[in-house]
Amino acid sequence: MSQNAAQTKSESFNVKPATVKERADLALNNDFLRKAVRFTTERLRDGKQKAANDHGHWEEWRERGRQIRLHTIAHLDYYLNLFADNARANGTHIHFAATGEEAVKIALEIAQRKQAASVVKSKSMVTEELHLNTALESIDVETIETDLGEYIIQLAGETPSHIIIPAIHKNRYQIAELLSKEAGEELLPETTILAGFVRRKLREKFLEADIGMTGCNFAIAETGSMVLFENEGNARMVTTLPKTQITLMGMERIIPSWSDLEVMATLLPRSATGQKLTVYMSGISGPRRNDDGDGPEEQHIIILDNGRSEQLGDPEFQELLNCIRCGACLNACPVYRHIGGHAYGGTYSGPIGAVLTPALNKNVDQWDDIAGASSLCGACYEACPVKIPLHDMLIYLRRRKVERGYGDKAEGLGMKGFGAIMGKSQRFSSVMKVGRFGQKLLVRDGGITSKLGPLKGWNNYRIAPKLADESFRESWKELQEELDKNSREMDPSIQKRMEDLLAKRKAEELKGEPGYD
Repeated sequence: MSQNAAQTKSESFNVKPATVKERADLALNNDFLRKAVRFTTERLRDGKQKAANDHGHWEEWRERGRQIRLHTIAHLDYYLNLFADNARANGTHIHFAATGEEAVKIALEIAQRKQAASVVKSKSMVTEELHLNTALESIDVETIETDLGEYIIQLAGETPSHIIIPAIHKNRYQIAELLSKEAGEELLPETTILAGFVRRKLREKFLEADIGMTGCNFAIAETGSMVLFENEGNARMVTTLPKTQITLMGMERIIPSWSDLEVMATLLPRSATGQKLTVYMSGISGPRRNDDGDGPEEQHIIILDNGRSEQLGDPEFQELLNCIRCGACLNACPVYRHIGGHAYGGTYSGPIGAVLTPALNKNVDQWDDIAGASSLCGACYEACPVKIPLHDMLIYLRRRKVERGYGDKAEGLGMKGFGAIMGKSQRFSSVMKVGRFGQKLLVRDGGITSKLGPLKGWNNYRIAPKLADESFRESWKELQEELDKNSREMDPSIQKRMEDLLAKRKAEELKGEPGYD
């Protein structure tokens, strides 16, 4: 692909249509996006399946992971307090933030108190949720993403398209163009050259940074430790070189003990990328001690609510907090594989985003139509390592929106009409006969390509099949006659043997003895 072509493709992601449908239309008309996302998600999905098969007893491990998460969330207040007490005993400063605004305020106050000029970050979906980079830059603090994918989309001025692969929608030509602008010279679109430039660039930033900022994969309640999973080593640089470290974590990231981490360390990498283990897994228990060789002099952990506690006690949505952010549901979802992450319009994409984004927002009138961006096939549940029933939750969200008066009136009328037609077989049969007659003007080569009315949404990207000339119910009489005509009487000896066996079995059942004939 030429650089001009790559630029044209890249620019399309900066368009921000208002609705999921409009954003999906934009993605569906971008052949490069669809191919790139499908290729990578299929590779990840296949890798996950192979890793699960190689591991063995995968369903038992899934159930163990689910039970750990169910138990933790059911006792979240206890484990949060235990974690906070143990973390403070380790010398860590703990901050609780009820809202996103409060969390941002705490982070900015720390940066200002430290007179920070620069922050280096490892990948964190919570900081994306808070738009923390923009907030830091507003007080003249340079903020650098050090995960390769995050660094690429930061240069592009975009948001992540995938939870674990932020730049899934870009190829090496687009990346080379972005990095060439940053380098001030043309870089060849070769992986070793591009990665080499980023490595040299970020090494300088690591050494200069005043603050290191991370997310949190898991927080261990029994010791007040936090655990980071990564493959590039950048998180270790972020947590060891700067003098001050800030970690932002959702309040649900707690697990009780290190033994529970063994389960999560088995489930997460296999579900995310098909790896047996992540390349780096760091456990951090407080700031640098006197006999430590490296580490920050000061450590802060900001524990964020921002709508999460609203799910506690809700029988329909509490399990949403079980999510371990592996991205497996995105890789399995047929909708995500076609439209990518930006079409969802929020920080979190795919099935988890379609549930989490509205669930964290109490104002139903502000919900986008994101919960409707699903086929409800259940592939997300089958892929989820902790068995979150996301497909059920999408239905609950749709129901709640309608119950509160924000449903589509035209859709409501359509469903009432559908119910009336399907309620009586005679009525359904009559409508089908009218449909067969009416479709004659639209059928071409065995299909319907017209984009009139409700056919538009379907036929924009596929061909609607025509109605059968004769339904199965209508053809049944003729089929039954043919069966009766061709049927033969059973051989009398076989008939007698069958009757004897049935009589014997019945007699044995009456005696309470099992029959083995």
